[in-house]
Amino acid sequence: MEIQQKNIWYVTLLLTIIAGYCDTVTFVAADSIFSAHVTGNFIVFAYQIIKGSDIHAWIKLLTFPIFIIAVITGGRIALKATNRYTILFWEGIILFLSGIASYAFGYLEIFSEWTMYAVAMTTVFAMGLQNAFGKLYAKETHGPTTMMTGNVTQASLDLGNLLKNGLKDVEVLLSFKKQLVTIIGFLVGCFLGAVAGKFFGLGTLILPGIAMIICYLYHRKS
Repeated sequence: MEIQQKNIWYVTLLLTIIAGYCDTVTFVAADSIFSAHVTGNFIVFAYQIIKGSDIHAWIKLLTFPIFIIAVITGGRIALKATNRYTILFWEGIILFLSGIASYAFGYLEIFSEWTMYAVAMTTVFAMGLQNAFGKLYAKETHGPTTMMTGNVTQASLDLGNLLKNGLKDVEVLLSFKKQLVTIIGFLVGCFLGAVAGKFFGLGTLILPGIAMIICYLYHRKS
């Protein structure tokens, strides 16, 4: 049981870092597109429209149907797969190939803005798969790994109880620690993604892709 609990901590930390990383990489290097928090793209879209942006602003609306298709695909994968981490394997493959494509087209000097958008959308698809994993296998993590609002809310409630009752409530303290893992992991991922996106571009999606594939291989007998 203790080993299983440690495994959940590690998986949660990995997934939150990857989500924060991908979300920020695409925002920094792909025209302010959120790949994990897809609803945030509605805000960016509305802002760009009132600022007089061109047709490129409308591309952000594509993230929503792509995300939906990805979640549906994740559900289909789960129905057929014997290993619950298979969804994460395909997420890793997509991220890895997206990074490779970014570097390949850049090297060939044909990396256009439309290729950039294509890589951003495949990243959105990958994050959709991760969201599906979180919903289908909720017990594999300590909470949502791509959207932090719910985790911050729970952490705030736990903190309020701890300030009121002290550290006597073991369950509340444990819940608070779990939420901190998700929040801190996502924050670390955002920072790393910002640096990677600014200095190295979308090609750095290779890194979370490899990490996700390794995660799957480690749990391939699960």
